[in-house]
Amino acid sequence: METIEKTTDQHWMRKFIPIWSAQIFSLLGSGLVEFALVWWITQKTGSAAMLTTATLVAVLPQVFLAPFAGALVDRWNRRKVMIFADGIIALLTLSLAILFAFDLVQVWHIFVVMFLRAIGGIFHWPAMQASTSLMVPEKHFARVAGINQALRGSLSIIAPPLGALLMSVLKLYQVISIDVITAIIAITPLLFIHIPQPVRTDKGEIVTPKALLKDMAEGFRYMKTWKGLIYLLLIAAVLNFLLGPAGTLSPLMVTKEFNKGVWELSLLDSIVGVGVVVGGLLLGVWGGFKSKIVTSLSGVIGLGFGVLLFGIVPANAFWLAVVAMGVLGFMNPMANGPLQAIMQSRVPAEMQGRVMGVTSSICTAMMPLSMLIAAPVAEFLGLRVWYWLGGALVMVIGLAAFFVPSIRALEEGPSQISAAVVAVD
Repeated sequence: METIEKTTDQHWMRKFIPIWSAQIFSLLGSGLVEFALVWWITQKTGSAAMLTTATLVAVLPQVFLAPFAGALVDRWNRRKVMIFADGIIALLTLSLAILFAFDLVQVWHIFVVMFLRAIGGIFHWPAMQASTSLMVPEKHFARVAGINQALRGSLSIIAPPLGALLMSVLKLYQVISIDVITAIIAITPLLFIHIPQPVRTDKGEIVTPKALLKDMAEGFRYMKTWKGLIYLLLIAAVLNFLLGPAGTLSPLMVTKEFNKGVWELSLLDSIVGVGVVVGGLLLGVWGGFKSKIVTSLSGVIGLGFGVLLFGIVPANAFWLAVVAMGVLGFMNPMANGPLQAIMQSRVPAEMQGRVMGVTSSICTAMMPLSMLIAAPVAEFLGLRVWYWLGGALVMVIGLAAFFVPSIRALEEGPSQISAAVVAVD
């Protein structure tokens, strides 16, 4: 029988809120660094190929290394993983700031740092998510997930203009050095607050490649016992494939279909962030329908509707395109927040790193793959075609999922859980 001793309902906020609040600063610092580096590459090279390369070096570690990172997170102390990941990322940023300060930086330096920062991120994210499930009472999972979505939406609105403002009054190395300060803020509460850890029978065992592969195999075997999770993972991958190009192609939609400029594009980007904030806050207060999967699938249908609406908006009705992007942003936390809550409440604590790593890897891999296909489709059939097909198919998939029994029963967990997990506080 699985038993998990978690932080008590009365005291959970005392531990979780300081850690969670400090992570906000870390996310803001990372957002500033990303904005500053992308802008520098844009100005320095003016090359779309260089910007594409920057995106790839930030994404590839998540595609290929996330399952391995998840397995290690399940073995290691998650508090120490977060401290180490934040610390390494800060040191990498500091090294880049020094290169900028002495005017020694080259484009390849930035690619290397972005690649290594991405590796730090694939350790930090599952460690934080898996720790949340042991620090927060289960009844608050959906609310916390909704607030997290709202927070990320807020940062996507704040970071670019704040970065632009700071770059107008500070030197570039000073701007990216802010990330070092925010990392220190994020690490500080982790030094003093204990996070519950799952107890493993192999605790203290030396991590060898064979042991790591064995852990990953256990994670895959666990997922196979949960048919609903496998189906949902496939659906998530398909949705990422269909929806990924929507954001990437939006600048071309603005200029070629709506005959607008940079301000209208910034308005669309901002309204997506506003929608995410509003949807996340609503989910945080409301908590969603009684059935989390109903909330999530309703959000999926809403995502498809937003994309489809954006694709059919007439060229002279740009305001309706703004509404469509607002719907898309609003539905994002509705689709993702409840699923995150289900994973945190139903996946055993010692498996969460592996399950989240595999999920992240597969879903992220769909985005560059979709762009390889979407670009020629948009070139030969027109930009709107991808939005029509993508939006309509996402709506159909969301509706069809309601009729799959194993997906409807997702909240019940897998058919069998073989490993007993004990978390100590």
